[in-house]
Amino acid sequence: MKNIFYKFKDDKLLYRAFTHSSKSENNYERLEFLGDSILDFIVGEYFYLKCAEGEGKLSVLRSHYVSENYLSKLFDRLDLQKHVELGKSCQGEITKAIKADIIEALIAAIYIDGGLEYAKKFIYDNFDLDGYKNINDDNYKSKLQELIQSSFKCKMHYETVSDGQEGFISTFFMDEDEIAIGQGQSKQEAEQMAAKKAIDKLFLIS
Repeated sequence: MKNIFYKFKDDKLLYRAFTHSSKSENNYERLEFLGDSILDFIVGEYFYLKCAEGEGKLSVLRSHYVSENYLSKLFDRLDLQKHVELGKSCQGEITKAIKADIIEALIAAIYIDGGLEYAKKFIYDNFDLDGYKNINDDNYKSKLQELIQSSFKCKMHYETVSDGQEGFISTFFMDEDEIAIGQGQSKQEAEQMAAKKAIDKLFLIS
């Protein structure tokens, strides 16, 4: 496949990496499980070797590159949609989650077919890891979402109300558990402050 600059010895692996469970029992789910671990390791290793920051900052950087949002954008950039095999129940819709899963499955397929170095080359060539210094750290809500998606299996939401003094109070929840409270002059500012406090509490990043 020209888009990924890797030639498979076993084309069945490549086909499987793009096959959704709605299409066949021989789908990408097991590959996606393996690819998720490989991606975490390679990206984590990269930042361990290249970045002198502490554990908390390294976790933030890794979470950015392994997030569903980043992986789905990479899927679009590589123009992979024409290769996806979906069942009728999906009605032709390739969701962000499916896109992210396929990238992880593809990493695992390359690893199985060619070994760790080829999987690492695919990641290094396509993930713009060197651009980590340009990541905007001010969007705490986005950062928190990426961290939680890579570390927990839970639902998250904000409950934001007026404080009666032209300001807002926002409470961040994971499932039913209250994690952090933030205040601000706008709803968005209050939610950003709640997210920042949640990051400080959950990931020990000040």
